[in-house]
Amino acid sequence: MSDAKKILIIDDEKDAQDFVEAVLSEIPNVTIARAGNGAEGMKTARQDKPDLICLDVQMPEKNGFEVFRELREDKNMKAIPVIMMTGVGQKVPVHFTAEEVGKLLGESPNAYIEKPLDPVALRKKAEELLGLAKTA
Repeated sequence: MSDAKKILIIDDEKDAQDFVEAVLSEIPNVTIARAGNGAEGMKTARQDKPDLICLDVQMPEKNGFEVFRELREDKNMKAIPVIMMTGVGQKVPVHFTAEEVGKLLGESPNAYIEKPLDPVALRKKAEELLGLAKTA
């Protein structure tokens, strides 16, 4: 399975990790790694060189914005597609797009998805970013 695509889930909530893994493990020929906070996620990303990162925004040690900025500043990881996931919209009535996050961070993530995550939309976006999307 050497041509398997690697996905890294960085989220401090185990239930969220379980959900994302359950959805994305349905994609054929992928392997999935997990990290429970931003610092651990950066370490795992450096070691595993994933093909896609699903990144929570609100986390201890390093939040998702800090991790995203660090990924984009690292020449070995700057091209890794990132799906940012957030539950902020559930707590405050503020919703963002990937473009708006890009204005804040200087570069946009490949996708910015609000929690609760839509499993169909998450899988479709992941397949697209991994180059596995089926053409119509």
